[in-house]
Amino acid sequence: MNDALLKIVVAINGILWGKVLLVILVGCGIFFTISLKGIQLRKFAKAFKQAFGGFSLRGEKAGKEGMSSFQSLATAIAAQVGTGNLAGAATAIVSGGPGAIFWMWISAFFGMATIFAEAVLAQLFKKEVNGQVTGGPAYYLRYGLNSKFLSSFFAITIVLALGFIGNMVQANSIGTAFESAFHVNPLIVGIVLAIISGFIFVGGVARIASFTEKIVPIMAFFYIIGGLIILVIMGSDTLDAIRQIFVGAFNPSAVLGGAAGVAVKDAVRYGVARGLFSNEAGMGSTPHAHAIAKVDDPTQQGLVAIVGVFIDTFIVLNVSALVIIATGANLSGETGIAVTQKAFETGFGGFGLVFVAIALLFFAFSTIIGWYFFAEANIKYLFGEKGLTPYRIIVLAFIVLGTCLRVDLVWELADMFNGIMVIPNVIGLIGLSKLVKQALDKAEDNHIL
Repeated sequence: MNDALLKIVVAINGILWGKVLLVILVGCGIFFTISLKGIQLRKFAKAFKQAFGGFSLRGEKAGKEGMSSFQSLATAIAAQVGTGNLAGAATAIVSGGPGAIFWMWISAFFGMATIFAEAVLAQLFKKEVNGQVTGGPAYYLRYGLNSKFLSSFFAITIVLALGFIGNMVQANSIGTAFESAFHVNPLIVGIVLAIISGFIFVGGVARIASFTEKIVPIMAFFYIIGGLIILVIMGSDTLDAIRQIFVGAFNPSAVLGGAAGVAVKDAVRYGVARGLFSNEAGMGSTPHAHAIAKVDDPTQQGLVAIVGVFIDTFIVLNVSALVIIATGANLSGETGIAVTQKAFETGFGGFGLVFVAIALLFFAFSTIIGWYFFAEANIKYLFGEKGLTPYRIIVLAFIVLGTCLRVDLVWELADMFNGIMVIPNVIGLIGLSKLVKQALDKAEDNHIL
């Protein structure tokens, strides 16, 4: 049954992730890059100041009125920095060659303009429902485009894509990593994950914000340092890894050999697809976090959103990619998170398996929390508060189930649902693009940005 389902999903993804969806995603980013006059470049320094200028170690208590700007960024990054940065990078390189990383960079660069638009619209159309601030694509599709159909379609697809299937991916990678490093039964890992997740879920936005603002900076710091140590150890191989990325983007056979069977279209397809899964620009997920940020102007949170993509793709994901290519782990015959583990094992010896398992635990678990929160906003939109308990039970069941499935099927399912949810979101972004431009012009005229 697994094989039959895999064939069906792969066929669907062949259509979804063909030229049309890739053109839509990158095209949307190019459109906003031009429309907003290269916002990701000309306001890059301002974006970091906006994101970290008010940072405090004591934090700020989140509640019904929303989160601080940093807490919203931390929640967004918690969702962005997950298996896409470890297992996803590995899958992209194995399937599309080292050149896939170049196309990740391209999609992320333009995606920074897209995610600015997403965050601005999320702020413009956020609502107070039952005394609690909420928002996201379902709200700007409903109240901006006045489309009940698109808003409901998006809400349903994101619940499937992130709350259910996406969290299966996170749990799958954690289970695989712990089985390799500690020989623990993945089912046991899934049960423990479900118990801890359930505790955080019932704590609501306050507990989620408290968790993400503390764990995200710590997990990113230690993973980056570990990766940089290996890259220094690898020396000339690290420089060659960079060469392979640029050459492989346009001539995969030059770095893999003709027998590899990887074409430029594979590099582009897997680079953009895994890039989307990693930084989520254009997917419509992170606007749920940015919608509830307490800022003076919507464009301020738009700048903060840009920082999230930069940290996710150009820092954390690059560390994974360079370590994998420099160590040659992508040629080991492994798949998924096992490739990343092989890379760190080459650099750190036996400790590498443990390092990746622990890093992935924090990365993927924080993503589970972020994705749960994003989908929860849409459960409330569709069913109100009465839908929360059934939703939480199903999410926890999918977390356990995810640890027991084959990695290729789980990733293909994730790609399929991610692709589906992009469509209504991009329609909304383009349809409401004038509002984004007007908000930016107004902010610049008033010297807010």
